[in-house]
Amino acid sequence: MHKYGRKIGKSKFEGVSDQDVVYIGLDVHKNSVHSAVRINGQVVTTVMPAEIESITATLEPLRPACRKIVYEAGPTGFGLARVLERMRWPVEVIAPGKTPKPANEGSKTDRLDCRYLAECSEKSMLKRIAIPTEQEEADRQVVRTRNQLIKKQRRSKQQILSLLLLYGLKAPSGLQYWTQESIAALRDLCLCRELRFSLDILLDELDYLKGLIRRIEEEIRQLAQAKRYARKEAHLRTHPGVGPTVAMKYLTEVFQPRRFAHPGQVARYIGLAPRVSGSGDRHWEGPLLKAGQGDLRALLVQAAWQWVRRDRRAAAIYRRLVRNTGCKQIAIVGMARRMAVNLWCMLVRDQDYHPLAA
Repeated sequence: MHKYGRKIGKSKFEGVSDQDVVYIGLDVHKNSVHSAVRINGQVVTTVMPAEIESITATLEPLRPACRKIVYEAGPTGFGLARVLERMRWPVEVIAPGKTPKPANEGSKTDRLDCRYLAECSEKSMLKRIAIPTEQEEADRQVVRTRNQLIKKQRRSKQQILSLLLLYGLKAPSGLQYWTQESIAALRDLCLCRELRFSLDILLDELDYLKGLIRRIEEEIRQLAQAKRYARKEAHLRTHPGVGPTVAMKYLTEVFQPRRFAHPGQVARYIGLAPRVSGSGDRHWEGPLLKAGQGDLRALLVQAAWQWVRRDRRAAAIYRRLVRNTGCKQIAIVGMARRMAVNLWCMLVRDQDYHPLAA
């Protein structure tokens, strides 16, 4: 039986062999990594600098016995997992929302968190998530940056409207659609020097954000023409209601689509699956599960409205859902779920949209 102290170094693990069983839990931060090593049921904790060389040097003696290394997905990204994968370590990134939570959590520290992860890993209680490649993550970031700029543009418009309301200024005609004429009218408003300066700053910011959005949309169009996406993007755009933005958002968020075993997994991943509760004869479906990428879900709902308008068969399904649920919003979310599943099937089967197969 091995005896390990609280403070450990590389030499402390030299006696570990492939006859031992080791599970490692990590709590990864910007400057430090807390680790818990379970060796044959015994736990040793340590703190390492957040440097790949330091982490791998400390853990290297455990390689023959290591069954799994786990850490939760977070702001530090997937860089550590990709490096460990290339070094042939059995590493998994865990979904934080799927980690079992005790009824009484008690104290919470980094040391306790990594111990709990190692324990849950040994009991196979954790839910792993897919690790994107560096290219997949970079492509996804381009599309996500567009969504971030859209939100900033929306906030900029709200600030302009708030300024008009605060000072009792009448909004020019067409401002609800933010036409060029209405924005030009804002610049011609007769105001005192200070208000004129403040409004011009907000209008300049809006113009700047519009220019950035045009640049990034051009980048997304070029990305769609890349060899790794061109064929897939062309398939997705044959689905009614799906344009270049929705297609590329879906491709970059639902990467490696063959990892999903059935449509239900796709719906839950995107966040289009309802919370189901049942006991005895009672069955209840509640709001959507808090999961998935909200921007993709919102785009799919918007695309579902276009699908219903353009496709008679989809419109008939939508009307049936409205009759069954009594709510147009619930019905259109149901159509968005169908669209998400359709797009997944098209990617897996490498085919265009076919109404009878949807």
